[in-house]
Amino acid sequence: MPSFPHREFLALDPDGPWTPVAGYPPGIWYREVAGTLEENGLRARLVKFDSGAFTTEPVVHDTAELVLIYSGDLIVGSDANGHGGTSFAAPTFAIRPHRIAHGPFASRTGCIMLELHARSD
Repeated sequence: MPSFPHREFLALDPDGPWTPVAGYPPGIWYREVAGTLEENGLRARLVKFDSGAFTTEPVVHDTAELVLIYSGDLIVGSDANGHGGTSFAAPTFAIRPHRIAHGPFASRTGCIMLELHARSD
C-alpha cells in the first residue's frame, strides 16, 4: 500500500508553477501534487491544457489512470491537427486500465485535470 505524509488541504494556485510535459506539443503542462510512481507506485498530478492546445498521437501508460476534468473542456479522439473528437466539459471523470490507448486530445477553452496514476504490478 502506498505511503504518503499527512498533508491537510493544500491550496493549489491555478497560475502555477507549471512544467511543460516532455515530448508533448506546446501548451500542455503538469504539476506534481503527491507521490511518485518510482517511490509510491501512485502519483497525483494536475495537468493543464492551454486554450487551443492539442496532442497529435494517442498515448499508452503502464499505469491505471483516473482523470477528473476539474475545469474547462477536453476533446478526446481529435486528429493530429486537433480537430474532431468528442468534447467533455467539467466536471467529467474517466477511468482507464493500464495499457489502454487514449487520445489524441485537444482543448478549445483550456482545462485543468486531476490525474491519478497507479502501477498495476
